[in-house]
Amino acid sequence: MPIGFGLVGCGMIASFHVRAIEDLRGAKVVALFDSFPASAERLAKSIPGVAVYSDYGEFLKHPGLDIVNVCTPSGAHMEVAVKAANAKKHVVVEKPLEITLKRCDKIIEACKKNKVKLATILPSRFSGANMALKKAIDSGRFGKLTLGDTYVKWWRSQEYYDSGGWRGTWALDGGGAYMNQAIHNVDLLYWLMGDVAEVSGITDRLAHERIEVEDTGVATVRFKNGALGVLEATTSAYPGLLKKTEIHGTTGTAIVEQDDILLWDFAKSTKKDDTIRETYAKKAGNTGGASDPSAISYAGHLAQLKDFIKAIKTNGTPVIDGREGRKSVEIILAIYKSSHTGRRVQLPLKSDPRLPR
Repeated sequence: MPIGFGLVGCGMIASFHVRAIEDLRGAKVVALFDSFPASAERLAKSIPGVAVYSDYGEFLKHPGLDIVNVCTPSGAHMEVAVKAANAKKHVVVEKPLEITLKRCDKIIEACKKNKVKLATILPSRFSGANMALKKAIDSGRFGKLTLGDTYVKWWRSQEYYDSGGWRGTWALDGGGAYMNQAIHNVDLLYWLMGDVAEVSGITDRLAHERIEVEDTGVATVRFKNGALGVLEATTSAYPGLLKKTEIHGTTGTAIVEQDDILLWDFAKSTKKDDTIRETYAKKAGNTGGASDPSAISYAGHLAQLKDFIKAIKTNGTPVIDGREGRKSVEIILAIYKSSHTGRRVQLPLKSDPRLPR
């Protein structure tokens, strides 16, 4: 029997899940649910034999449903994820895990209680260039880490925010350029550099109307290992640039733009360095969503879902489980708190900050 996936929320991102699942051996999409039935019916046209439900309880009872992929707006993840866990289904949640720590914790606790697996979709870690970078850091090639910076300078039109009533709201988007777009690189940076000790941030809405959240932000970071860093996030930089991560240490520097290595330089070279430069210097040809949210590759989703299935079969832990997914939310909430209070914020946060909602 193939592993059965069911999708909750059938908007744009759900199509990337479908394409990834179609490329998974021994897996198939068996059921769809959306609170707007027309969205589910539209997606179903591309999936032969899939069942469409307008009742979530009936969806969870679908024969052969093993994994529920939550693709709803960010602030609507918790309710459906907890119900799926309570129905003994494994749960995959699109980023962010949720928009508050309390809501993240309820998902994590429900999955733990019901002994089901949980993953948060943050596919940038599965890029070949980023995995090579992580390996180099872990093997000590950078010496003492000193700076870790990441930049997500994207563009979103006003039409993008106007296209859905939930976009740009605190209640359902949970934030703006940081929570919705740059969260991938927030996750990537702490994964590479280590946990964050404190942040200082400034956010603002500079280019868009009719949204509650930030479209521009800058934050400085002190990591627990003493290194410093910068996290820039915007949807106000026309025409939209490729995201970039820069890692510096006392014996090495690497710069990754999108999935390409621009610089790979160490005090002590190895035989593999030239191969790494050659392998990851080839332009993939996609913008990674810099100006068009639909212009992303589903390869990262595919790799992450493969990892999730492996965790289920071996009773292991997914690379990005609930607790890993929670960390990027916590860092972003700390940036928001710093921006609203004008003060540095220490991590871990003791509770959810009071933000406009």
